[in-house]
Amino acid sequence: MTATWAPTASGVLRLPSGRLIRGRGLRHPLPEGPTPDFALYLLGKEPPAVDWQSQWIHWPDFRLPKDRRATATALREALERSEKERVEIACGGGLGRTGTALACMAVLDDVPSTEAVAYVREHYAPRAVETPWQKRFVRRFAPAQGAE
Repeated sequence: MTATWAPTASGVLRLPSGRLIRGRGLRHPLPEGPTPDFALYLLGKEPPAVDWQSQWIHWPDFRLPKDRRATATALREALERSEKERVEIACGGGLGRTGTALACMAVLDDVPSTEAVAYVREHYAPRAVETPWQKRFVRRFAPAQGAE
């Protein structure tokens, strides 16, 4: 049985394939409703333990991930899992790192890398992807990154 997010739930991004991924800021309270089945936490330090499966990506605020290949692999896994599970992508505020990761996931879901930031800003948050280097990271993100 598939357990994904409600399409109208707060912070939920619908990708072109129809997959739903929730982005959020960890500085905000956990939204009401179901909890994630899996989460990617994009933080400069290890996050506190949660009651669901999660993975930490070492990604300092306003920067880029420390291990780009591992990040691409984790984003690919999160995208695959989102077909049947509630997947959450989160950083401190839910805009810069989360928006960058969601834009990269949009690229993996066949949005051209030159259009992915605009896609996420339109369908997730207008201020998503905050820095020029985050925008450049998305433009250079290739669907084959992280493939074995």
